[in-house]
Amino acid sequence: MHNFKKLKVYQRAIDFAVEIYQVSKIFPKDELFGLTNQIRRAVTSVSLNIAEGSGNKSNKEFQRFLEIALRSDYEVMTCLEIALKLKYCKKDDYEKLITESDEIAAMIVGFSKNLSSRKRKPDI
Repeated sequence: MHNFKKLKVYQRAIDFAVEIYQVSKIFPKDELFGLTNQIRRAVTSVSLNIAEGSGNKSNKEFQRFLEIALRSDYEVMTCLEIALKLKYCKKDDYEKLITESDEIAAMIVGFSKNLSSRKRKPDI
């Protein structure tokens, strides 16, 4: 089992969630149960799945949770694109958040590959 709190990808995902929550505060109130809720659920799913997956004894099972985290990250990217097109967020915020989302995705993929190449992996 991995100590998820020490994983850099987990720490970045938590910080990313805070950023998304802050940016989505300015979304229109009529989006509270639409795009605002969707992007917040997706961004929290990234760190939640990393944490949940870290509790598995099997690296293969952990990888399954990392795949879910990655898909949630892609969902955040899509929500950000929709928010930009609807002018709910500034282009600068969008670009910063997309870059962060891309970097987190790369970290998830890299960590997953590392898990598959080793029986037991030190925390990244």
